[in-house]
Amino acid sequence: MREDAVEPRGEVLWAPPTDVWSTTAAGRFAVEHGYADYAALHQWSVTDREGFWTAAARACGVRWRDEPSAVSVGTTMPDVRWFPGGTLNYAEHALAPAAVRPDEIAVVARSQTRDGHELTWRDLATAVAATAAGLRSLGVRPGDRVVAYAPNIVETLVAFLAAASIGAPWSSCAPEFGVRSVIDRFAQIAPVVLVAVDGYRYGDEAIDRSAEVTAIVAALPSLRHVVHVPYLHPGRPVPAMARPTITWSGLVADRASPLTFDALPADHPLYVLFSSGTTGLPKAIVHGHGGIVAEHLKVLTLHQDLRPGDRFCWFTTTGWMMWNYLVSGLAVGAAIVLFDGDPGWPSLDTLWDLAAETSTTVLGVSAPFLMSCRKAGVTPHATREGAALRWVGSTGAPLPAAGFRWVHEQLGVPVSSISGGTDVCTAFVGSSPLVPVRAGEISCALLGCAVEAYAADGRPCPPGVTGELVVTAPMPSMPVGFWGDDDGSRLRAAYFDDHPGVWRHGDWITFTDDGACVVSGRSDATLNRGGVRLGTSDFYAVVEAFAEITDSLVVHLDDDGPDAGGLGRLLLFVVLAQGVDLDDALVGRLRAALRSELSPRHLPDSIEAVPAVPRTLSGKKLEVPVKRILSGAVPDDAASRGALVDPGALDWYVRRATGRPS
Repeated sequence: MREDAVEPRGEVLWAPPTDVWSTTAAGRFAVEHGYADYAALHQWSVTDREGFWTAAARACGVRWRDEPSAVSVGTTMPDVRWFPGGTLNYAEHALAPAAVRPDEIAVVARSQTRDGHELTWRDLATAVAATAAGLRSLGVRPGDRVVAYAPNIVETLVAFLAAASIGAPWSSCAPEFGVRSVIDRFAQIAPVVLVAVDGYRYGDEAIDRSAEVTAIVAALPSLRHVVHVPYLHPGRPVPAMARPTITWSGLVADRASPLTFDALPADHPLYVLFSSGTTGLPKAIVHGHGGIVAEHLKVLTLHQDLRPGDRFCWFTTTGWMMWNYLVSGLAVGAAIVLFDGDPGWPSLDTLWDLAAETSTTVLGVSAPFLMSCRKAGVTPHATREGAALRWVGSTGAPLPAAGFRWVHEQLGVPVSSISGGTDVCTAFVGSSPLVPVRAGEISCALLGCAVEAYAADGRPCPPGVTGELVVTAPMPSMPVGFWGDDDGSRLRAAYFDDHPGVWRHGDWITFTDDGACVVSGRSDATLNRGGVRLGTSDFYAVVEAFAEITDSLVVHLDDDGPDAGGLGRLLLFVVLAQGVDLDDALVGRLRAALRSELSPRHLPDSIEAVPAVPRTLSGKKLEVPVKRILSGAVPDDAASRGALVDPGALDWYVRRATGRPS
C-alpha cells in the first residue's frame, strides 16, 4: 500500500456464524472472561500479560509439573524471562491424547518415496518411548543436541519427540539442503547424534544423499553416533561413516520401555531453528519448552481453531518453522498429516487430493502455491461431496486478494492467512474464528501479540499508513537466546538496535481502522521511488496476474557516487511461460498495468526475462541477495547457495552483474 493513496478494501468473503461464541474455543474463552468482541479481547491480551497468559495456559491445557511463580519477570525486551520456576515437557503435551484415545489415529503419513501409513496414538507413544530408550542407550542426556537430516516423515517426528522427552535440544535440516548449509547450521550447536536418510524421491526423481551424509558426518567432530534411516534404498547395507552408525530399526528394536518425560525448566532449550542463511551464517535461534508450549497451544486452539479429532496438514519441509508448528497440532489432540514429496507432481492437484483422501480439516500451504493453482485453473478435489476441509492456511509470502477469492470460489472455506517467522516460531498476525475474512487482508493481530506499524522515527503509524512491523510487548515464544551468544549482543543487534525495547521484525505492515492488516514484503527490499514507498508483494500481484508470466523478482538499486539520492534503478525480472517471448507488446502491457494499478513512479527501468527466480527452501524470493549481487557484492557473500531450492538459479544474476547475462 502506498502512503499517498487510500486503497479500497477487499470484500468480506467469510463472516463468523452467530453461534461462534459457543461453538469455538476462542468464543468460549472470550465469553468466560467477559468480552463480547475480538478487539476488546485482544486489548486485554496485550495490556494484562499476567492475567491473559494465566488464563490462556489454563484454557488451552498447559500441563505444569511445577507451577511457575509468575507469568514473567522483567519489563523490557529482551530481558524478560517467562514462567520462572515452572517445569514441564513439550513431548508430554504432544502425547497426552494417547492416555485417553489410544486407538484413534494420531499420524497420517503420505510420501512419494514409500507407501503411506498411519499411526494410532498408542503406536506413536510406543515408538517415542522405544526411540527415547535407544537414544539414552547411545548416551544422550538432557542438554545434548540431537539433529536430523531428514524429510517430513514419521521417523523424524518420532526422533524429535523422543529427544524432547529426554530434554535433548533438537534441530533439523531438510535433505535438499546442501552440505555446506547443513554444516553451517549444525556445527554451531555441536550435536552428539545425527538421524539421516539416504535419499528421497521428489516426484518421479530419485535423489540419493549418501555422499552428502558422509560429508556432513565427517565435518561434525562432536557427533558420537549416526542413526541411518534407509528411506530411499531400504535394502542397501549401512554405509561406512566416520562415526559409529546404527540403523533406525536397530535403535528402536526390543526396547519396550515406559514412556517418561523429564520435567524441564520453561526456558530449557526445546529446539534450535535457523534463519534462512541466505546472507552470512544462519542465526541459531533457541526456543524453550515453556514458551513454545504456551504459544502453540494458544495459537492452534484460539486462532487456528484446531480441535481433538481434527486432521491438520501444512505442506512444509523439516527445515522450515511450519514443520514445528504442524507437529504442535498433536498437543491440541488433532491428528497431523505428514507429506513428503513434490506438491506439483504429477499435477497441482496433489495436495488437494491429499486433503480429500485423508479427510484433512485444516490444510496449510504457501501463498505462491495458491496463486499457482489459481493461474493453472485447478479445481481442487477437496471440494468433493463429504470433504472435511474447514480452513485453508496460507503463509510464506503475502497472499493477494485474488488468492483469497480463488479459495472462496473453489472451496467455499475461509483463508487463514498468517505472518510471523522462524524467530518466534509462530505468527504475529493471522485469523480468528471471531473475525471476518476480507480478500487480500490478514484478519487481525493475534492474541498476546502487541503488533504495531512504526515510522522511521519510532512513532506509531495511523491506520492506512505503511510502517515497520514491530512488537512492543514480550511474547513467550520469543527466543530464549541465540546459541553461543552468551552476552546476548547478537540477539539485541538482530531485533532491538533500531528501537530499544521494541522488536523490529523487518516487514512492512499497514493496519486498517478495525485491526486487519496487509503485510507487503520485507522492509529491506522495499521499492522507494521519489519518496513513494511500495512493498514488493504489491508489484508481484500485478505482474504475476499475467498468464504469460510464471514468476517474477523486482529489486530497486540505489544510485551511488555523484548521482546518490536520485530515483535509482528499478529492475523487473520475469520467468516466462513455455513458448512465450518477452516482446514489445508484452512489455507494453506490463508497463501499462503497473502504471495504472501501482503508480507511474514504479515503472521498471528495465524488464528482463530470466530462467529462474532464486528462492529459499521455504519458498521466499531472494530479493535482498540479488540486489546485493547486482550492486557488486561477492556472490558467495551475498547468498548461501546450499540454502536455495535451485542453487543454479543465481547464476544468471551473477553473470548480469558482470555484464554477461546470457
